[in-house]
Parts: sequence; structure tokens; C-alpha cells
Amino acid sequence: MKDIVKITEDILSLGEIANSVHDPKAGAISTFSGTTRDNFEDKEVKTLAYEAYVPMAEKSIQTLITAARQKWDDLIHVAVVHKIGDCPVGETSIVIAVSSGHRKQGLEAVHWLIDELKVQVPIWKKEIYVNGGPDGTDGGEAWKANNTMP
Repeated sequence: MKDIVKITEDILSLGEIANSVHDPKAGAISTFSGTTRDNFEDKEVKTLAYEAYVPMAEKSIQTLITAARQKWDDLIHVAVVHKIGDCPVGETSIVIAVSSGHRKQGLEAVHWLIDELKVQVPIWKKEIYVNGGPDGTDGGEAWKANNTMP
């Protein structure tokens, strides 16, 4: 069993990260890929900017992986990779990949990991808008609170 925890400024590749958890014992590889969309509440989004306290964020992610392994004993390998810095529209900001003996535990673990990561891990997101700020001013950006909204 291996855990991959990485916070990087590099562009993320779903295929490479999913491949990193491949194992002959796995009947399933479950993934989540979060990408920057071009809108939020009628505002046109240009990019997201992520910041993190990397040592604490990596430790928090590892703690989540350990908890996931306790909840779902069928997990083989787990990778959680998060981008920091600018993440333009269409680009991937996070990939979670889990190999497991069976699909149900892997899918449940991926769902739980992304929800818990958004609440517990010190990674902050700022939306940068094409025109104007969220309150009609010329601010052009807004920090977004972490939560478990879909």
C-alpha cells in the first residue's frame, strides 16, 4: 500500500495520477478530478488562484488518507495531488485516485476524501473574475470559503 500526497504548481494529469495507483490486486481505480469552471453566481471566472501552507496541508491530507484506510479496508493505493498557484478555466486543480479491490469502497473513499479535504486542509482559493468583483465593485476577485457544497 502506498500513499501519494503532493502539492505542486505543475499542471496535473489525471491519467498519470490514476496510473500511479494501479495495482494487479485492484478491481477498480476510482478518481475525482476538479477543474476550474468559467462561472460562479453569474460572474465570469478568469482563473482560480490557490494558496496553501504546504507542510500543514500535506500532513492534513495524509491524516485524511489514514482515516479513509480505517473506514474502507479495501483500499490499496491512494493519491491526492493538489495544484497551487493560478489554475485557469478548464485546468485541473485537484486529482484524487484510489485503487481498491472493489469499486464501491473506492468510490465512497474518493467522495469522502474530496469533501473532507475541502473542510479540513489549509488550501485557500481565490476566484479572479473577468469583469468586476462579486459585490459590483471593481475588485475583480473574491476569496472563497471552504465547504462541502456539491
